[in-house]
Amino acid sequence: MAIPLDNKGVYEFGKFRLDPADHLLMAEGNPVSLTPKAFETLLVLVQSGGRLMTKEELMKRVWPDSFVEEANLTVNISALRKALGDTAEGQQYIETVPKRGYRFAVAVTETSVNTEPTLEAPVPATGSGVQMPVNSSQLSGMADHTPAAPHTIWHRLRTAALPLIMLAIVVLGYVAYRGQPGKKISGGSRRLAVLPFQNLRGNPNDDFLGFSLADAVITRLGYVSRLAVRPSYAVQKYRNQTIDISKVASELDVDTLLTGTFLHDGDDLRISCQLIDVNTQNLLWKGAFDRKYEKLLTVEDSLTQQIISELAVPLSPSEAERLKPDQAISPLAYEYYLRGVDLYSKNDFPMAIKMLEKSAEIEPDYALTWAHLGRSYTANASFQLEGGRVYREAEAAFDRALSIQPDQIDVRIYKANLYTDTGKVEKAVPLLREALAKNPNHAEIHWELGYAYRFGGMLLESIAEAEHARQLDPGVKLNSSTVNSYLYLGQYDKFLQSLPPTDDVALIVFYRGFAEYYKRDFEQAAKNFDHAFELDRSLFQAQIGKAFSLAIRRQPARAMEILQAVETKINQRAVGDPEAIYKIAQAYAVLGDKRSALRVLRLAIENGFFPYPYFMTDPHLDVLRQEAEFTQLLDQAQRRHLAFSKSFF
Repeated sequence: MAIPLDNKGVYEFGKFRLDPADHLLMAEGNPVSLTPKAFETLLVLVQSGGRLMTKEELMKRVWPDSFVEEANLTVNISALRKALGDTAEGQQYIETVPKRGYRFAVAVTETSVNTEPTLEAPVPATGSGVQMPVNSSQLSGMADHTPAAPHTIWHRLRTAALPLIMLAIVVLGYVAYRGQPGKKISGGSRRLAVLPFQNLRGNPNDDFLGFSLADAVITRLGYVSRLAVRPSYAVQKYRNQTIDISKVASELDVDTLLTGTFLHDGDDLRISCQLIDVNTQNLLWKGAFDRKYEKLLTVEDSLTQQIISELAVPLSPSEAERLKPDQAISPLAYEYYLRGVDLYSKNDFPMAIKMLEKSAEIEPDYALTWAHLGRSYTANASFQLEGGRVYREAEAAFDRALSIQPDQIDVRIYKANLYTDTGKVEKAVPLLREALAKNPNHAEIHWELGYAYRFGGMLLESIAEAEHARQLDPGVKLNSSTVNSYLYLGQYDKFLQSLPPTDDVALIVFYRGFAEYYKRDFEQAAKNFDHAFELDRSLFQAQIGKAFSLAIRRQPARAMEILQAVETKINQRAVGDPEAIYKIAQAYAVLGDKRSALRVLRLAIENGFFPYPYFMTDPHLDVLRQEAEFTQLLDQAQRRHLAFSKSFF
């Protein structure tokens, strides 16, 4: 049994504010992570009025119904000291009294609060929602929702501190609040980021909601041409992070931010949000949505409409139609869908597939489930070498999504990527151009178009699309794709400058090594190839990079073993991504195995990678240029390249 919490007051000491009712410790507006028992230990010490608390007394208060070792108390005290640090004067907050116990050593101010919180701008339900006579305990076999008490959680949170805490989390870094709630702004083009919602309760089982709800809003807003909305993969790094508004806005190159928190308790869910104009430092709107958990789907509808309204964004008739509330679906299916989206963002593609397949089984007519299922299949096939069968499942999932909702932009992007990776780039380009007609300011469409152009050998056009995408959104595909056309045109320094500075993403580290290899900085290239392999040994490109590294270190036999193993797996599973397959041919050529290099080069071309201008100048293939078969392969690539150019340019 936990110690009783006094919800009538909050405690302030140093830079900290302790709120027993919300089980929350804040430091200058930032939440401090504590385990439940560490929090209770701190509360007992703070409420002690500075008197000595013996170890026995502390243990009895914190663990009233359990027998625990003294080591448990020691661990909690140590965690608290680490979290609190020292005062500005260098004094410890918690003083040890040898062989006796502990004393809270700084002055504490208690503030009594008896008023009910006033919740600003509640948004009414849209009237379109989920109709399902179940409670949240029935929603998932994997979720253990705490049963709701007879009264709602909002009556249990009887302190005015909560709205202030919400605001403090969001406007960290701003010296003063200058907001004018409800103030409209001009309908010009806006650059908006919707950040993952913060989980106030800290229950790990609910963490999936933070990212996936933000993703749902981002997906809906992707149809609005007057908004440049940062994609989900650009904002996912801010999950469970303290938000510095100015820093985040600068990193994402946006002028508007939506931030928020969620609190889930049993059948009750509260979403609190703030819409911030970064340039003027105005809080444009803040509000709260109270929902039953089974009405989760209505949150994205309400939030989307609120953003459009507050930013006064003009909508075309087709955009207005597309933003109407989604169809009612099973709450259980929607939860599985959200969990799948969250798992995909963490690159756990197999588990994402399981969640999304379960969602589709329960609710087979929800288009977004099929869209994300196809995307997860594609990623699993490409990055984990799962192969042709999974690609076919991905295409079937995309087709199902489009049959349900033909105007889905994201599905067209995902399906186009699949076509490019599986040798059908001529089908990818029309899909992307159709999507671009619906939203010409969609950065990811431009990026995917540049990717398709690259496969067809239109290298300058590919760079133009990629650069335009990065102008619209500097973070587009920053850690998951690269502007390889710079490499293929011999612009190695530009390519290196285009890579993000990260050192913990295997794909980026591999390509950094690949550019250094082109520049003949072999030692640095080998270090990056090795590091990419250490980061993710299952990544296709990382395995090829390891072969290059072994070639540099004059271990050709081991390099050949790796290449042969990868080639065997590709052939057995009919893996796509012919651009990556081409790199195997390059590695074979560098090792002097002309026969294998030509065999794999043929496979890459036949599978849809035919940038003829690159083949003509690639120094890695110089050892093959006198071979008759190489000339034949060049002719094959040239014919398809010219046909591609004639069809689309």
